[in-house]
Amino acid sequence: MTDNRLAPGDRAPDFTLPDADGNEVSLADYRGRKVIVYFYPAASTPGCTKQACDFRDSLAELNEAGLDVVGISPDKPAKLEKFRESEGLNFPLLSDPEKTTLTAWGAFGEKKMYGKVVQGVIRSTFLVGEDGQIEVAQYNVRATGHVAKLRRDLSV
Repeated sequence: MTDNRLAPGDRAPDFTLPDADGNEVSLADYRGRKVIVYFYPAASTPGCTKQACDFRDSLAELNEAGLDVVGISPDKPAKLEKFRESEGLNFPLLSDPEKTTLTAWGAFGEKKMYGKVVQGVIRSTFLVGEDGQIEVAQYNVRATGHVAKLRRDLSV
């Protein structure tokens, strides 16, 4: 498995990536607020759609608790735009086709899929504090039920 996993207390690796509309979004844009950064394998696939819709449906409560949400995948902006429009997603989806941010966060590497070891996106979720420090780091999360568990963990 990957060695570059992040842990609470680590500094969150900075990123600047294009969103579904091609606008640059940086982690620094969220300084002073808490932000949930989650990495998912592919837009418009069943698990990723379920997870994104769970974040969409919980966004008001998360925002009220002072939490923003950003999703990152290797998909190109045009695919993210289609995903956002088809699912009515109301938070930024960022494109990392070179997987540099995914790798920096430990969200790309070896994983088990159907019993085989493959290279791919490791479904991961992080809570970054106002100061840019990792507060929660979760790897290999389940697409279904993850947001509900995260809300319980964060008391939101």
